[in-house]
Amino acid sequence: MFRFTPESVAVTFDLTGSAAGMYRVRGGERVIRYNPYIFAKYFANNLAETVPHEVAHYVTDRLYGLRNIQPHGAEWKTVMRSLGADPRVTARYDLSGVPVRRQRRFSYRCECSTHQLSSCRHNKIQRGQSSYLCRRCGSVIHRTTGE
Repeated sequence: MFRFTPESVAVTFDLTGSAAGMYRVRGGERVIRYNPYIFAKYFANNLAETVPHEVAHYVTDRLYGLRNIQPHGAEWKTVMRSLGADPRVTARYDLSGVPVRRQRRFSYRCECSTHQLSSCRHNKIQRGQSSYLCRRCGSVIHRTTGE
């Protein structure tokens, strides 16, 4: 049915946060990452759902290329079904007892209110890569003083 020459793909258990798995290509290096805490807590479910989910991303990448398809599009769904898995996009897990990465928040102000920005947005502003407008008043938001 599917024909391609598979390459070895690194598999790691170093993912943190609330995601159970992730397929990533960076600098031509392919890696499937799993969250060891979620994997251990929901082992059977991860074997049945998360492993095929991430393997399907790898297979569709090798068959079609990541730029040519939607991440959870028709091609990915077809591969999921061929692996005998339900082509669902996300799983819902009770994460109590699982370490979840939390982003730090930073206070910013506009002309009408105070905003709490994530560390990612804060860092982009600090590097001069981005600025953000208030959705309500349309003015640029600025870091509050005293922090």
